Amino acid sequence: MDLPTPTEDLLRRCAPQVLGALVRRYGHFDAAEDAVQEALLAAAEQWPRDGVPDNPRGWLIRVASRRLTDALRGDAARRAREERAAALGSRDGAGDGDRAPREDDTLALLFLCCHPTLGRPAQIALTLRAVGGLTTAEIARAHLVPEATMAQRISRAKQKVRGVRFGRPDNWAERLPAVLHTLYLIFNEGYTATSGARLQRRDLAGEAIRLTRTVHRLLPDDEEVAGLLALMLLTDARRDARSGPHGELIPLGEQDRDRWDRAAIREGVDLVTNALARRRPGPYQLRAAIAAVHDEAPSKEETDWREILGLYDVLVRLVPGPVEQLNRVVAVAMVHGPREGLAELDRLDGDPGHRADAVRAHLLERAGDHTAARAAYERAAARTLSLPEQRYLRERAARLAPERP
Repeated sequence: MDLPTPTEDLLRRCAPQVLGALVRRYGHFDAAEDAVQEALLAAAEQWPRDGVPDNPRGWLIRVASRRLTDALRGDAARRAREERAAALGSRDGAGDGDRAPREDDTLALLFLCCHPTLGRPAQIALTLRAVGGLTTAEIARAHLVPEATMAQRISRAKQKVRGVRFGRPDNWAERLPAVLHTLYLIFNEGYTATSGARLQRRDLAGEAIRLTRTVHRLLPDDEEVAGLLALMLLTDARRDARSGPHGELIPLGEQDRDRWDRAAIREGVDLVTNALARRRPGPYQLRAAIAAVHDEAPSKEETDWREILGLYDVLVRLVPGPVEQLNRVVAVAMVHGPREGLAELDRLDGDPGHRADAVRAHLLERAGDHTAARAAYERAAARTLSLPEQRYLRERAARLAPERP
């Protein structure tokens, strides 16, 4: 849609709230989403010409409700569905089409998109579509798959959640981790793309932050929600310094810290400090605390690696995954030296992918074994699908090549 950015942003913010209101009132997730898309298109045509209405969400709900009602009337089960819609309409209150949706509709929609019957890729795709407001084409581009393939994935996900009761589930506390993990994965893919020519996909990272802010607003007392938002802000604060003018990767230790977003850092530090003060530390809080130590250090040399190692010691007891263990290896090497780090690396469980080779290469280089380091850099470059990471790793390997006579 060729719209001014403020209107585009407003429509994206309203979309999940409007969809949540329709699904809550009428059910029919798939038909409701179609009706919302039609309402968004109508707004895209009318608002730039006629002006944004005083109650944008109410306008969209009213238009989408009309479209949905028309669609339901044309269905073979018209009578039963109209009776159900009328009953639901009476329960919610007559003439409430302009009323703002319930505050927790977006959260309920997130729980629906992260239903346990869906696999992780389907949860992410459906969340970006229904809650994030991204088009199928945008989601397909983000995942580097054909649009038709992504459309099928989203369609299958909708079919699986058809008939699921809309609303915050009774076991919402048990399902909240799935919601947070989905948002975490979306952010990670945006902050460091796993494949393709770009190092970052800022639209995905920004969307993950926006959605996590929504969850935090609705669940302000949940420490892990606050921790996840803090982690995203503290990590995203470095994004402008992470790449050079040609998109090349700049590692943390070589970044210009003057380019870091200090406002985001302050907000993230405040969030994680307040969360940890409740003395119920969880994985996202610990990851955010580690990010805060990095962000608050005036320079690479002044980074408190002993504190970081202590935080990783706690984190790996809670989440003993290969990525967490690999990050702890780096901290061990910074505190106790590269040889101790290499010994820890040899004891790792699981396969953290190309990053393990990259860490090994860095530690071997620090230890003075340039031949082995060069080979490890080349292995890491061959295993990653990210072109900026490939270029960076190959450049590191080339620097260690023996000089020709």
